[in-house]
Amino acid sequence: MNFPDLPPEFIARCQAVTAKRPRTVIDHILKHGYITTEELKTQYGYNHPPRAARDVREQGIPLETFRVVGSDGRKIGAYRFGDAGASSFVKGAGRTSFSKTLKAELIAQHGSRCAIYLEAFAPQDLQIDHRILFEIAGDDARAVHDPKNYMLLCGSANRAKSWSCEHCLNWQELKDVTVCRTCYWAYPESYEHIAMRQIRRVDIIWAEEELSEYERLRQRTRELQREIPDYVKELIAKHL
Repeated sequence: MNFPDLPPEFIARCQAVTAKRPRTVIDHILKHGYITTEELKTQYGYNHPPRAARDVREQGIPLETFRVVGSDGRKIGAYRFGDAGASSFVKGAGRTSFSKTLKAELIAQHGSRCAIYLEAFAPQDLQIDHRILFEIAGDDARAVHDPKNYMLLCGSANRAKSWSCEHCLNWQELKDVTVCRTCYWAYPESYEHIAMRQIRRVDIIWAEEELSEYERLRQRTRELQREIPDYVKELIAKHL
């Protein structure tokens, strides 16, 4: 299939991808215009379609997520090329590489700390992540450079967010952006649920001179044969 609206530079960029999984997705879209999550699973054996789409984006190729009707009549996800001239991504090793300017703006606004754990990290140990993931929100060329749509996460928090989001009903079926806007993983500073579950959480970190207090807490819970989180909640309830 010919794509007269795609710049030659974009086509060349697509053809330069050699990794098997993203190249498979790219070639299918070039031929058919889009690829569905159903095709990724049944035709190519990729049981986690969002990861296949993420592989493409990590190569610097923008994708949009939209909905189509699957073989069983239900709405399913599909991917097509996004704005070929507005991507803020460049090819990088491993995770998606964002511009240094965007990271500097996030650090200037929020400090060099993880948005989930609120712990300070060296800038190189923090990763830029979409507050509302691609698989839900899709691509918006107008918002791609806006720092308010991103957050800084340490590796541990990013993995925890990915796991929780991928097991959320909104990710799997609903694809409702408004659900994400009230979720802890997108806006931990003000949220109503965690992955659609009525949960509230507080992440407590003991550092430097506070470590002795933590050791005392750990010793006490061992004596009581209790888990630290349950014991801490019990102490808080007694003193509220």
